[in-house]
Amino acid sequence: MKNVTITLDEKTARWARVEAARRDMSLSSFLRDLLEERMRTDDDYEAAKRQYFSRKPSALKGGGRYPSREEIYDRGRLR
Repeated sequence: MKNVTITLDEKTARWARVEAARRDMSLSSFLRDLLEERMRTDDDYEAAKRQYFSRKPSALKGGGRYPSREEIYDRGRLR
């Protein structure tokens, strides 16, 4: 583990202390868990994005065409 010193404004520090106490955790443990969760979320997003962009584009079924912007936004209007 690496020790890190951070500086927080009073409002943020108060919130973090209260949240840590609610979870019966030290402030250090709470912040570590918060940062680790953020890191996992970012990693998961990047992995999903890579997977999406690695797929080859597929043609529309039946050789159709994509609807125009006007057609998309006109669907919900009463005629």
